[in-house]
Amino acid sequence: MRTLFIEDRNEIEKIMTSCKTCYLAMAEDNLPYVLPMNFALDGDSVILHSAQSGRMWEILQKNPNVCINWTLGEELKWQDVRVGCSYRVKSKSVLVEGEALIIDDYDEKYRLLEVLMRQYSDRKFKFNKPAVKNVGIIKVKIKKLTAKEFGAKAVTPWNS
Repeated sequence: MRTLFIEDRNEIEKIMTSCKTCYLAMAEDNLPYVLPMNFALDGDSVILHSAQSGRMWEILQKNPNVCINWTLGEELKWQDVRVGCSYRVKSKSVLVEGEALIIDDYDEKYRLLEVLMRQYSDRKFKFNKPAVKNVGIIKVKIKKLTAKEFGAKAVTPWNS
């Protein structure tokens, strides 16, 4: 079984949007901190939301550099059932590296809340003014994007 790079942006975005949760990694004083988050894609940015306080908020204000992971699939595969080193989880994974920007503009926050809700529902939503003002919206501009498929079938002349 092989690990393959995924280059097609449409396939990468399909992996991301098929997930319900992403994992946001940050660093505070060289110590890692990871949180599961709801998300949405907005062009070349990842949108996240949270309270406007707490450990994540404090870390991002000091160090906005982040990494975000999406992983799709958990099927166990092996080349030889008797050989432990031949086992692999068949999955696809996407990593984004970027810089977190806190969005304060009311109209942009409202728009991004609509984008977030479209990730999870086809319904139209309205947000009242206090809700928009009190939610924290984080926009991560994608600087680096990589994707891989793990546990892919090895291509040989006799099975291609």
